[in-house]
Amino acid sequence: MSVELAGITKRFPGIVANHDIHLSVRKGTVHALVGENGAGKSTLMKILYGMQKPDEGTIAVDGEQVAFTSPADAIARGIGMVHQHFMLADYLTVLENVVLGSEKLYGIGGAARDKIREISERYGLGVRPDALVEDLGVADRQRVEILKVLYRGARILILDEPTAVLVPQEVDALFDNLRELKAEGLSVIFISHKLGEVLSVADEITVIRRGTTVGTAVPAETTSRQLAEMMVGSELPTPETAESTVTDKPVIQVEGLTVYAAGGASLGETGTVGDTPAAGSLAGDAAGGDAKRVLDDVTFTIHAGEVMGIAGVEGNGQTELVDALIGLKNADSGTIRFIGEEMTSWPTRKRREQGVGYIPEDRHRHGLLLEAPLWENRILGHVTEKPNSKGKGRWLDIKGAQADTRRIVEEYDVRTPGIDVTAASLSGGNQQKLIVGREMSHKPRFLIAAHPTRGVDVGAQAAIWDQIREARREGLAVLLISADLDELIGLSDTLRVIYNGRLVADADPAAVTPEELGSAMTGAASGHLEHVEHEQQSSQVAEAAEAAPEDEAR
Repeated sequence: MSVELAGITKRFPGIVANHDIHLSVRKGTVHALVGENGAGKSTLMKILYGMQKPDEGTIAVDGEQVAFTSPADAIARGIGMVHQHFMLADYLTVLENVVLGSEKLYGIGGAARDKIREISERYGLGVRPDALVEDLGVADRQRVEILKVLYRGARILILDEPTAVLVPQEVDALFDNLRELKAEGLSVIFISHKLGEVLSVADEITVIRRGTTVGTAVPAETTSRQLAEMMVGSELPTPETAESTVTDKPVIQVEGLTVYAAGGASLGETGTVGDTPAAGSLAGDAAGGDAKRVLDDVTFTIHAGEVMGIAGVEGNGQTELVDALIGLKNADSGTIRFIGEEMTSWPTRKRREQGVGYIPEDRHRHGLLLEAPLWENRILGHVTEKPNSKGKGRWLDIKGAQADTRRIVEEYDVRTPGIDVTAASLSGGNQQKLIVGREMSHKPRFLIAAHPTRGVDVGAQAAIWDQIREARREGLAVLLISADLDELIGLSDTLRVIYNGRLVADADPAAVTPEELGSAMTGAASGHLEHVEHEQQSSQVAEAAEAAPEDEAR
């Protein structure tokens, strides 16, 4: 199927999101759409998907002019959209999410389950129909969204930042799937800020800036630098760590941190976190000795002025590590020390007030109140701190919060008509810039940065890198988790690999390649990675070795 948008214009109060945009997608091709944050990409795709009506312009599918009043109209014409932020119900299974609203296709039972498995196997999605969505990692949720679109018979797929959470091997697999879709005559609109990937997978590229079309390009005849200049007027930035600022002053010391999956004990239920050796045995007893350890005996130290990167495929314990450090999840055993003081049992608010910054991996679930204005979102996580409060945290300082929100908007280039609009009205990249600005404004001593540049354009990405480097020079300790391996390698002073909840290897950021790092993340050995056994892990290995003769005798 082919699609043509001509003269698309969309206005909102105080802003023109799209102005006279032209986009032509040929049948059986991957057509990339690129542009800076707030350029109007998402608005344009929502118009194509029937979520919004254009004020001017026309849409044609296979040469026939159409007018969509809802996504149901677009779906009926074979258009499906995988949003950058997922549209899933956490407390339903994969099957229930997929069939919701499409029960007439294959029912809600065995036939639907068989169809889901067929699509999953055909395109290598690895989706389990009966898995509960709330138990899935970000990458798995994305695969469910792609499956939903294919389940409904889409012939035109809109993919909004589909590789944001994928490692190189997964990106390659996705691109292989896209090529298979092309071969079957499907068309794909591919939205991404990763220009190297765009050049690799696209047949044609359309660039929009400030809401209007500025040009088209053919990958074989253009470069990342040229695309970046078309998007933001500057070269594609490179994340380079420059001189080392690592000191010998520990900021975060994690020792033996263990967290069990749901069903294991939480020390919020059994006693004080990390209080006595009995805590660990309580966890084991409650779990019956069989519960999975989603974090398994994790130990590390991050010093002032150090960025420690964690590389791993989604679902290997990164989320649980972040939750334990910020206080959203209790540890089952182990300790966390912050500038020499044990904070394992501190509530989240105390950690925030003491100087722990937090950029969450999912900004919609953990970083923003989407229906609240920007100045209220600026307060989140810092309600008792200046400039948001007065009277020693007893009263909100609304004027102070509003004034500082204006500063963040200007300093971090958040594209918005004002601070009273809702967070939901911003593009994903501008939402991310607001969160980064909020966290960096409080001068944290330790920053948990989970995918800090996800969904932002190359210009904003460079600005966020500069903010992290500058704070690092001033003594900030950073835990960096990212699916962008170039970002991990470029920003990290030390680099660790997490696999099945354990830190299994150290990498030298100056020597390791993204391909080597990606291989290590899947459990394979690599030339520039040192596979490590920390003290706790070594003891486990020794215990296993002692037990081996008995096992063989049996």
